[in-house]
Order: sequence, then C-alpha cells, then structure tokens
Amino acid sequence: MEDSAKSDELAVAESKSFLGSWFNIKWRPTSMAQLAAAEARVLQHVKSAFESFYVRITGNRRIWTLKVDPKKPEALPIVMVHGFGAGSAIWLLNVDAIGKHRSLYAFDILGFGRSSRPTFSTEADVIEDEFVNSIEEWREGVGLEKFILLGHSFGGFLAASYSLKHPDRVQHLILADPWGFPQRTEKAAEEQRARVPFWIKAVGTVLLNFNPLAAVRAAGPWGPGLVQRFRPDLQAKFSEVFDDDTIFSYLYHCNAQSPSGEAAFSYMQIPFGWAKNPMLPRMMQLRRDIPVTFIYGARSWMDKESGKQVKVQRQDSYVDVQSVPEAGHHVYADQYEDFNRLVVQVCAKTDKAQLSEKNNKKTII
Repeated sequence: MEDSAKSDELAVAESKSFLGSWFNIKWRPTSMAQLAAAEARVLQHVKSAFESFYVRITGNRRIWTLKVDPKKPEALPIVMVHGFGAGSAIWLLNVDAIGKHRSLYAFDILGFGRSSRPTFSTEADVIEDEFVNSIEEWREGVGLEKFILLGHSFGGFLAASYSLKHPDRVQHLILADPWGFPQRTEKAAEEQRARVPFWIKAVGTVLLNFNPLAAVRAAGPWGPGLVQRFRPDLQAKFSEVFDDDTIFSYLYHCNAQSPSGEAAFSYMQIPFGWAKNPMLPRMMQLRRDIPVTFIYGARSWMDKESGKQVKVQRQDSYVDVQSVPEAGHHVYADQYEDFNRLVVQVCAKTDKAQLSEKNNKKTII
C-alpha cells in the first residue's frame, strides 16, 4: 500500500503521462490531479473515519482504494465494486450506514477512476479475466481472506465473475441492478429498447462505433456541461448532499481521462448494453454454498428477470431477489436509505450464518 501523500504525487505524474499531448492538455480541461481534487470534495461529506491509498498489482499498476474500519473484527468485511464510468466515491450515500457495522472497502476498478489505466486485450473473455485477476491481486494486497462482495451494474457483472473464479473468498454475493446477465435475443432486445431512457438511445446511436463516453472527451471545455445536460437526474440523486456541480465534476474527471476501462468494456458488450459472454448461463456454475442477493430498482431499465431465473435455477442454494420501490438503475442513490437497510440486513444475516458455522465446527471437533 502507498500513503496518501505519495499517492497524490504519483497521481500528478500519471496525469502528465496520460495527458502529455497538446490536444489533451489544451482542449480537455482535466487531469488525474483534478480528479483527485474532485474526489476529495465528494468524500469530505463522509462522516466516518476513512483512509485512501493505492494497492500495487502486477505490471506496476495501482488500484485506488477507500477503506472504513470501525474495528469490529467479529463482522465480515464488505467490498463494494462500482459500475461503469464511476469510481469508489460514488458510494458516498452508503459508506456511513454500511461502514458503521463492519470494515468497508471500495476501490476504483482497473481502468476507471484514479486506478491505473492500462491497455486491455480486445477479446471479451480475456478482458474479463484481466479485470477479475486485478481484483484478486488487490485482495491479496489489502490482506482480506473472506468478505461480502457487492457490485453495482458492470461492477455486479465483475463481482459475479470473481465469485465464480474465487469462491473461497466470497461469503455472500450482493448484486445491485447487475449488468450483463441475460442473453441477447431479438425479443429481449426489443423489450429492452422500450425500457431504455431516451438519452442512452441518443448517445448510443451517435457513438455506435466509438467508446461509450467519447463525446465527453471530444467536447473539450464543454465536456463538464455535457455531463450535466445528458444526466440532469444525477443532481437530484445527490441533492441532499450537494447543491452545486460537485458530483458532475467528479464524474466528468472520472471519464475525461484515458478511456482504458471504457475501451475494454466496449469489447465486452454487444450494442446496446448486452454482454458478449452473459452471466446468467454461468450462474449454475457458482458454488452452491455461496448465497446470492439481487437488489433491483423497481423503475430500472435494466433486466430484472435474471435474478428470478437464477433463483429458479439454484433451488438448492440461497437466492433472494429484492426490489426497491421508486428506485431506478442507480438504486444505491435513488433510494439510498432503503438500499442501505437491505445491505445491512443481508450482512447481519451473513455474520450470523458464519458464526453458526464456526460454532458447529467447534462442536464436531
């Protein structure tokens, strides 16, 4: 791990290496240093004591990490994986409520946020392994043994993939409105088109042959305003905390850097928003003793049937499907109190089950 002061120095150096061209420096008003500053403005509203640091992994790459530790060793840690185009600070509305009961870790996925932005493969299955391997190396770096794993959207896809490959590490898998589960069929694609918000259709049509967020970078000095124009709903989601453009600034700087993870994601999907290697058929391979909880936003445009199908498939395994009323795809922010309450309940049950398992083993011995 690297201390924060050294991390900031490295962030500036990394910023210069990524934005060394005239175009990037003059046209695009961003840098890794500005991203660090934007993140700091978001996280100043977290009441819990936390620390932030880099974890080094193979290839001199680094994973930016947020940790809350309330010193409750009897409770399992929770690891939270953000979705596409975001970073760990996006969990702002969840950190205090969930981190009050257990150690909480959130990290910027490799290729996103303040983490390193390497060149990934162009093969979907190889890219998935690269993401999952980076998470496992991160786990080794922070020294976690077993934990509750929560992922939102694309982070949910990666969390499920990680659980398939490293089942010994995951005590409970929580999937919040996960991306990439159903298989694409013409009927499913037509149903999805009817649900998808207009702004996604518009951007998707224009940028069919580009990375998903290319417009944000191409807009140069108008990029920050473009984020606000296309996503005015984000202001409402965080309105209890911010009355200015703080959240827009953070997300802009997250996505105005080198599009490393974004490019990798584009190779993993079939436009618009279908996974080339969907997760639903693979969930039968998940070890039976790993409980799974799905948390969907009742108003989300994302497919909600996958959770129910997993429950049918895994009848000899614990699968729970929850729906949060009045919440959309960003269920963790739309109705954050309900979301936090559900996650805290799941975690408490997992702690109890683990304790019971330990006591049973002691009795047998």
